[in-house]
Amino acid sequence: MVTEIDLRDSSPREFQDRIDDAFDEIETGTEVLVISDRDIDAHLLRYQIERNRALDWAHEDPDAEPREVGVSKQEPLGDGELGTFDVRDLIPQRRHEVLLDTFNRLGSGEGFVLVNDHDPKPLYYELRSMHGDVIDWEYTSRESGEWRVKIVKTDASIADNEGVITRYDVREIPKPDRHETIHHRYGMIPDGETMELIAPHEPRPLRREFREQYDDTFDWEVVEKEPGRCRVRITKSERSESTADGEDPTSAMSDNDEVSTEASVEIPESTAELDVRDLPPAQRHEKIFETYADLDDGEGFTLVNDHDPKPLYHQFDAEAGPEFYWEYRKRDPGEFRVLIGKAETHDDDPTAAEDPNAPF
Repeated sequence: MVTEIDLRDSSPREFQDRIDDAFDEIETGTEVLVISDRDIDAHLLRYQIERNRALDWAHEDPDAEPREVGVSKQEPLGDGELGTFDVRDLIPQRRHEVLLDTFNRLGSGEGFVLVNDHDPKPLYYELRSMHGDVIDWEYTSRESGEWRVKIVKTDASIADNEGVITRYDVREIPKPDRHETIHHRYGMIPDGETMELIAPHEPRPLRREFREQYDDTFDWEVVEKEPGRCRVRITKSERSESTADGEDPTSAMSDNDEVSTEASVEIPESTAELDVRDLPPAQRHEKIFETYADLDDGEGFTLVNDHDPKPLYHQFDAEAGPEFYWEYRKRDPGEFRVLIGKAETHDDDPTAAEDPNAPF
């Protein structure tokens, strides 16, 4: 029977001590189930650093509350070997939050090996933007589905992050990746939190995109503006009760209502689910259009994204034929679901392909 370690009644001050004491007492190869009402990943990594002992862990259900994590004690780490932190079983919305917390807790010269299912380069930009030039970032593996990066904090953080949950200095991000990286991260931050951007000038095209995509659910504040440098703070508005329950604030139709369509339009059947939340932002549109191109008439797929893919709709609308079909199925923070397909239409009705659920 697996031993349980229940940390739910632990104060923040004694939390790490209880983890240390519990794993000091068990034998190598022993597996335990840790139950907690808060994230414990950074604390497990801290144990690896201070005890020079490897731990393997996996979340039983990343969405579950309280958190239940299976942890096994491994052999001592070798000379110069870093502890491993595999985030592949964490949902995307929590990965950045947990990794930022983990990096914040590192001392100078401390680090870990990150294991992810795709290139975590956006995290590199985020860490540099929030902490300064104190990150040593070395890829050790670039295999499909298993990217490994050795991350070391080389010195104390020099950045002031008060009032923001994340920051991106977009001047360091390649231009083709900038907007997708920002939308990707913005979709993950909780309501009421603030993202800060540092740009060479005020990013007005990005602001227009935000207005199109998020309507009036964000606040945009320029807090610093000088030649070659502009700081903008974007705050995600608190959702109203109706929005929190899943309603679209711009429509009287809820996400669960059936979409009214013309009789001559056959709603495509969703034959697959395409979850792009784990893909790097720069690869998402290509993958989505490839999936669409492989569809036959009457077929569709359910796109799962971490933010409203409204700009994608406009791209489809401009490039796809009259058979293009788009229907929102879910609009929750961090999880948007859209049925995208090729509808079977009849030539005798010129309005048949018009989508009544288009994101306008």
